[in-house]
Amino acid sequence: MRVDALVVGSGPAGSVAALVLARGGARVALVDKATFPRDKACGDLVGPRGIQLLADLGLPLPAGPDVGDILVVGPTGRRVRMPSAEGLSYPGHGTAVPRTAFDAMLHGAATEAGAIPLCARAVEPVDGDDGRAAGYRLSSGDEVQADFVIGADGATSNVAAAAGLVDAGRVLWGFALRTYVRQPVDLAAIVMWEPTPWQAFPGYGWAFPAAGGGTNVGLGIATRADRTAGARAVRSLPAFLAHLGAVGLLEGATSPGPPRPLGGWLKMGMVGTTPAAGRVLLTGDAAGLVNPLQGEGIAQAMASGQLAAEVLLRTPGEAADRYTAALVARHLPYQRITAALQGALVGRPRAVAAAARFLTLAATVSGDSLAGGWAVFWNELLEGAPPGRHRSVARAFTRLGAAATSRTAVAQWFGTLAQPGPLGPAPRHG
Repeated sequence: MRVDALVVGSGPAGSVAALVLARGGARVALVDKATFPRDKACGDLVGPRGIQLLADLGLPLPAGPDVGDILVVGPTGRRVRMPSAEGLSYPGHGTAVPRTAFDAMLHGAATEAGAIPLCARAVEPVDGDDGRAAGYRLSSGDEVQADFVIGADGATSNVAAAAGLVDAGRVLWGFALRTYVRQPVDLAAIVMWEPTPWQAFPGYGWAFPAAGGGTNVGLGIATRADRTAGARAVRSLPAFLAHLGAVGLLEGATSPGPPRPLGGWLKMGMVGTTPAAGRVLLTGDAAGLVNPLQGEGIAQAMASGQLAAEVLLRTPGEAADRYTAALVARHLPYQRITAALQGALVGRPRAVAAAARFLTLAATVSGDSLAGGWAVFWNELLEGAPPGRHRSVARAFTRLGAAATSRTAVAQWFGTLAQPGPLGPAPRHG
């Protein structure tokens, strides 16, 4: 088969990329190893930017409980309510929707637009007969040749590895484990947890409203380049459920409910991954577009899929350079800071505990201004935030963070990525 673009992976990033390409008149193959609907380990929360992107694409908004304000519970049980507000370019809420329903909706929209669905694994890259095309040999035995390949195959992307776009020693890995419990939660919560005093869990926990009245509960652990450390999240889940009961979030939720807990790897902060080179573009988790502080990735995945498709449709001759430049411009101010902070805190449980205690105490004492600014910064919503004290505080966080992390290895990575040359984008025109 010969197509204009081969999209490997049909999660939110891949399906949106295929949708936009097909709508633009491109012949596109959409390959995924699974049939739909299928589940994914996730907090199931589509954030404000994701909701807006769905509206921009004319797609139906997902059915599920809206999530606005988020409760942050500190290690000592201190609570801070982070307010949610409508922005200039996004709504004032997210929506909780199971990935089984959400991903199937996006996959269906892409195929209805004309994308060719193929259920198979992309086994190995192949060169085209014309010397220009690229493509993949599939587990089905078929071969797909394409002018471009979009890697949307997740954090452990085979496309990224085959293209040599990952520096494994630099990647900021994480592992997330999700389960459901029957007990409802009144307010979405992110929980900073110390299994023993002053020895913080090296990541985050959550309890989000779920469809049907239950709660999506999970643990995310930051591991830097050590992927063996992900097993700690699995071992810690029962104790974390007990902790949620102890702090009054979920009474009686002592064990995971059906279906069984589901885990998956995260690649955070773009660090260690070159987003594009030649005829290969990486999107979503494959490009490392996961928020290093709170683990959000759905909105970033969809936006990167849309961006990759638009670049291929408009400027295919400069696709890799323009795509990289756009991603860097969009995410550099935030990811450089938060990836550096996350990387610095991995393996330092006392430092994590001190930071969490300080933030929740300061937000409690200072009131709405700090909590609101923290919410804007934490959720990468500064661009498009409405004028006011919350935006001012978030901007101050950004400036202080940029100054504090300017000499880190993460900052040097982004500096290299942003420069013209073999890894960086060429100057943009127009």
